[in-house]
Amino acid sequence: MTEVRDVVVIGGGQAGLAAGYFLRRAGADFVVLDDQPGPGGAWRHCWDSLRLFSPAEYSPLPGWWMPRQPGEEFPTAEHVAGYLAAYEQRYDLPVQRPVRVRGVHDAGGWLAVRTDQGAWRARIVISATGTWGAPHLPSYPGQELFAGRQLHTTDYRSPQEFAGQRVVVVGGGNSAAQILAEVSAVAATTWVTRRPPRFMPDDVDGRVLFDVATQREAARRAGLPDNGGTRSLGDIVMLPAVRDARDRGALRAEPMFDRLTEGGIGWNGGRELDCDAIIWCTGFRPDLGHLAPLGLEVDNGVVPTEGTRCLQEPRLHLLGYGDWTGWAAATLVGASRIAKTTAAAIAEELQRDEAAG
Repeated sequence: MTEVRDVVVIGGGQAGLAAGYFLRRAGADFVVLDDQPGPGGAWRHCWDSLRLFSPAEYSPLPGWWMPRQPGEEFPTAEHVAGYLAAYEQRYDLPVQRPVRVRGVHDAGGWLAVRTDQGAWRARIVISATGTWGAPHLPSYPGQELFAGRQLHTTDYRSPQEFAGQRVVVVGGGNSAAQILAEVSAVAATTWVTRRPPRFMPDDVDGRVLFDVATQREAARRAGLPDNGGTRSLGDIVMLPAVRDARDRGALRAEPMFDRLTEGGIGWNGGRELDCDAIIWCTGFRPDLGHLAPLGLEVDNGVVPTEGTRCLQEPRLHLLGYGDWTGWAAATLVGASRIAKTTAAAIAEELQRDEAAG
């Protein structure tokens, strides 16, 4: 049996819930399909000590501010996941899970969403699957020879499993810095990056980043020159644990290695370093495999859009993947703002279709 909705939202994380909030306010008939066994989106899978860059009050979904976490200025991933679960209940959002979407297909005047739990037919589909399900692992010579353990950010949980080991952390972003900070307290660590890491000033956190991103968006809308936005401040937010690692001398980065060996890593010129584990903090790609049946042209993981609307398939919106779908789209507050304009555009389109009969 095929169920029919005005809108099908694929993904029940922060972007999908924000879309659901505004779609409900607009009176749309919709469903949210989530492949997870419970609420919380990607936050339910993050490592134990991961924290937001901002206090709770700077990271809300629409309609309800995130409550503060007792004893923590920067909320943990567990707290954020709990907030998303409570948010879903608070607004009685129609989330169905676990439902794995197999593919989105063109069905004439509709889009067909085929899943392991049946099929849906929708006038409009919002893809809000994020990036956590598509970790990026670069390829290096000798990767299959390395006898130690290799894992991605998605596999990391806590530093205790590396106590007393020799660990290489790869990557120049926030995940690498945060994981290095805590692993370096229990293990001998080496940090390798493709380019020298860029640290933000100690007094910059998510509050400043939000303000700068807001100013950048306002300038863009006004046709003013782009000042680089948050990237002009650096790449790595100096959370307390990262500052502590800096003070211990653990934030010294080596150039990127050229190959892996059976016992570790090596650079051109003959230098080698033995290690027990390599943690690849090398980012993610948009998780868009479910859109393959539409035959969209994808450039380096990015689908061309106008706002969130797909240029090649106007009945499809992409929400929450990164700046190419709106400024700060992968953050809680950014996803909320973009979901508002997306839902308003969808509501207008549904009204036009209804008026046209």
